[in-house]
Amino acid sequence: MKQDLKKLYAAQAAVIKAMAHPTRLLILNALKKKETCVCELRDQVGDDISTVSKHLLVLKNAGLVAARREGNWLHYRLTCPCVLDFTDCIKGVAK
Repeated sequence: MKQDLKKLYAAQAAVIKAMAHPTRLLILNALKKKETCVCELRDQVGDDISTVSKHLLVLKNAGLVAARREGNWLHYRLTCPCVLDFTDCIKGVAK
């Protein structure tokens, strides 16, 4: 039982760790509004496309975003919008 709980908490910690970067939080909040292509996210984040793509890969590996290819571009969407409730919750602590 304890091992099962440890595995569960390890998986949860991996998701929180993936979120633990200001750029990734910005990306997640941008995706809350709508599915967005990497080029638009690049413009919103202000980093080069390779940096944004690396952040998206971390988020994708954590299961927070999914991608859909359209032509040469990947369009990303949030897979678990309720995860942003967590960031809303900690806003009060962060002030």
